[in-house]
Amino acid sequence: MRRMKDTSKNLKVISDEPLSSGGAITSTVTPETSTPLSPFQRYRGWLSDVVAPLEEFIDEAVDPRDHYLDLTEIAEGESETAHKLRLPPLIKAQDTDDVVNDRVKMVAIKSVAIVPSGSPKLVDLQRELSLMRGLGHENILGMDGFLWVRMELMERSLADIIGLVGDGLQLQERTMARFASDVLCALDYLQKHNIAHRDVRSDNLLINKHGVLKLADFSNAIQVTKENPMRSETAGVPFWQAPEVRRPPYNAMKVDVWSLGATVWEMAQQDPPFADTQQLTDRWPPLRQPELYSPAFHEFLRKCSDPVASRPSPVELLKSPFIVQKACGRQVIVLLLSQCMAIEKLLQEGNAAA
Repeated sequence: MRRMKDTSKNLKVISDEPLSSGGAITSTVTPETSTPLSPFQRYRGWLSDVVAPLEEFIDEAVDPRDHYLDLTEIAEGESETAHKLRLPPLIKAQDTDDVVNDRVKMVAIKSVAIVPSGSPKLVDLQRELSLMRGLGHENILGMDGFLWVRMELMERSLADIIGLVGDGLQLQERTMARFASDVLCALDYLQKHNIAHRDVRSDNLLINKHGVLKLADFSNAIQVTKENPMRSETAGVPFWQAPEVRRPPYNAMKVDVWSLGATVWEMAQQDPPFADTQQLTDRWPPLRQPELYSPAFHEFLRKCSDPVASRPSPVELLKSPFIVQKACGRQVIVLLLSQCMAIEKLLQEGNAAA
């Protein structure tokens, strides 16, 4: 079994060959290679104790390598898993219908390491799965199965796209507005359920082949009450972190808008704010070429960094001129993904020639 990494952050598809059925998975098993014993087979004594807190999410002894076909490795890391899979009834019904009607369905699957001492990733998954139970939104990446975690196959992270700007990719203002709009829709949905993500940044924003951006990685997310949204624990990465998080207590429901603003700033400058000086302040540094951007862009960016008392909510920002007037259509994002693939191909050919 090849080793894998957590692909919920930076998912990169390194092969665009079509699959005949099943899904794309970060593992490949060949007839010539015997499948190694799972931790369950080798360590029955401790495995049940380690996964006991997650029993409510495990109900099927199914090896995904038997459940999915045409498995293709798309990333690697350090995970090895027990062979259990949980799929909700609706997902199972959809899968069955796809098979009956000969429809190809591509998915990504990450595995989670299980060791005798336990794993922080299992703790994070328990929090994440408990928090997201019953929730579903177009702009939030869903997780369908555990301990092999199945999710929608995404094409690129926003961080991947930003990283190609220096290699010739053009990230237009209308594209930034579309990405920001998708994030705001996700945040608005979460806030209606009193959930704060607390780690909004380009690494955790994934784009699928239809040009839809989805918010991923809820390991730092927390559910609060309307009566008490205050928190004191640190969460997130400093460059995208709202200033009040550094001076707790803070209102958890206010921090994600700041982080979105930092991400928009990053799209314009190719680096997150404060990355060059390492000096964190309560307002963004000046843009290098502010004249390149519209008044609507500058207004949106300013509002995201407003003090907590006046910082707008996601639903308010969805009505801003930057979003309403500037956001492009999905097809523009699909074209952008094609341009990413073309640039990456040129870079790979250049490296091979060198």
